[in-house]
Amino acid sequence: MLSPVRAAALAALALATPATAAPARETAVLAGGCFWGMEEVFEHVRGVTDVVSGYAGGASADANYAAVSTERTGHAEAVRITYDPKLISYGQLLAIYAGVAHDPTQLNRQGPDEGPSYRSAIFPQDARQVAAARAFLASLKASGRYRQPVVTRIESGSFTPAEAAHQDFARRNPNHPYIVANDHPKVAALKRRYPALYHG
Repeated sequence: MLSPVRAAALAALALATPATAAPARETAVLAGGCFWGMEEVFEHVRGVTDVVSGYAGGASADANYAAVSTERTGHAEAVRITYDPKLISYGQLLAIYAGVAHDPTQLNRQGPDEGPSYRSAIFPQDARQVAAARAFLASLKASGRYRQPVVTRIESGSFTPAEAAHQDFARRNPNHPYIVANDHPKVAALKRRYPALYHG
């Protein structure tokens, strides 16, 4: 039997702890060209706690670089972003995605990379993200911001992390010619366009 002091302490704790606390972390999965650059951009976003390069869509059995590079597996190079929704919203992540991380008007390519594995696609993780992604793309298309049509698609499919050699590639290889030419400028654009969301 609980002592009166212990019972009072437990009751106070129950009152202090919300029954339905908001999740401390959420995830977003976005595809927009080579995952090295996408990963580098989102690693510099305030409120993002982890970014993993990988493959979205397609079958898990074919989720490896050699197979995906054949452009026949249905995968897209993508990143899984873990973030704190108290610090950054899903909508803000989408704004960065379309604003600096990639070009949403390029069909099945980004910069020097060509093929459907480099397509622009959002992979919502729940119904709320589906609704947010649809609203975001509708707003983006109606904005007149781009001369070419926005081709970003909303897709479903699982995410599989890429091989270890692809994780944190830009961080580990900051002077790699591909990173210098294609990805460092995106981080610079993030800092310039979204200074409140950038961290070094």
